[in-house]
Amino acid sequence: MSATDPNKYPIELPFPDISPYRVGNTGVDYYTSFDSGVAGPHVLINALVHGNEVCGVIALDHLFRSGVRPRTGKLTLGFSNVAAYEAFDRDDPMASRFLDEDMNRVWDTETLEGDRSSCELDRARQIRPLIDTVDILFDVHSMQHKTAPVIVAGPLPKSTAMSRQLGTPAIIVADTGHAAGRRLRDYGGFGDPDSDRTAVLIECGQHWEAAAGPVAIDSVYRWLLLHGMIDMETAEPNLLPLPAEQRVVKVEMPVTVETDSFEFAQPFTGLETLSKGDLIGMDGDKEIRAPHDGCVLIMPSRRLTPGATAVRLGHWAD
Repeated sequence: MSATDPNKYPIELPFPDISPYRVGNTGVDYYTSFDSGVAGPHVLINALVHGNEVCGVIALDHLFRSGVRPRTGKLTLGFSNVAAYEAFDRDDPMASRFLDEDMNRVWDTETLEGDRSSCELDRARQIRPLIDTVDILFDVHSMQHKTAPVIVAGPLPKSTAMSRQLGTPAIIVADTGHAAGRRLRDYGGFGDPDSDRTAVLIECGQHWEAAAGPVAIDSVYRWLLLHGMIDMETAEPNLLPLPAEQRVVKVEMPVTVETDSFEFAQPFTGLETLSKGDLIGMDGDKEIRAPHDGCVLIMPSRRLTPGATAVRLGHWAD
C-alpha cells in the first residue's frame, strides 16, 4: 500500500477554519499571546508543525473558543505550517505534511541563519524570535499509524520529568531526534541541559482518527493546569482519565534510510517488541535486525526516502 493511499486510515476529524486566528498580537501571523500580568513562565502551545496533523488545531481552536486565559504568566497559542494546512487534500492526505521540507528538521542555528530558502524554513525564521521568548513549549503532533499516544520527551531528564508531572499519556519516549535535522522541541535552550527552558512533544494518535482530537484537548488543558495557568474547574470538563502509570521507552538508535528501496518485514505500526535478531526490514540488500531482546519499535514511518528516519529502536527503561 502506498504512502499516500487515503484509504489506509479514514479521515474522521474535522479540519477547523483557522483564518480567524491569522491576525494575533505577537507580530507573527497565527500566533496570539495572553498575558496575565502576574509573574510566571511564558508557555507556548504549538500546533501544525506538520500541515496534515489536525488534532493540535482542534485543541487550540477549543482553547480559543472557550476563552481560556492564564491566571499567571503568559500563554501563547500558535499555528506553524499554515500554508501546508491550507493545501490539505483529502485525496492525498499524506502530501500536506509539508510543502518543501519537514518543518520539524530545520531548528538548528546553522540552518536558520543560512542562505537556503524554503516555505517551511522561511516560516521558521518568522516564528523564531517569538520562540526565543518562550520558557515552556508544548508541541502537539500526531502519527502516521494508529497506535497508542506517546510523549516524545527527547534526551534530557528535565523533559522526561515534566512529562511525568503531566501524567499522560501512558508512554514517554526518551529519544535523541533525527539524523535529517533538529526538531523544534530540541531548539536552543529546550535542548540545553543547563537551561531552565523545557519542551515536550505529544503524539496524540493517528493523524485523522476520531480519538486523537479528545486526546489533544485533554493534553492542552492538563498542560495549562500543570503550570498553574487554569484551575481544575476550567480543566475538568475537558479531561480524560489518567493512565494508571507511565512507562519510559529509551531510544538507543534511529534506523536511517540509506536507499530508495527500504521495506519493512511486517506491517509494523509502533510499540512492537522484538527479540534479538528479528528482521525489521530490508534497506536495499542490507538486513535491519533487532539488536537485542526487548527491542521496541518507535513510530515506523511510511515516508521511506534516503536520509529519513525509518524507525527508532529502544527498550523499556522502567
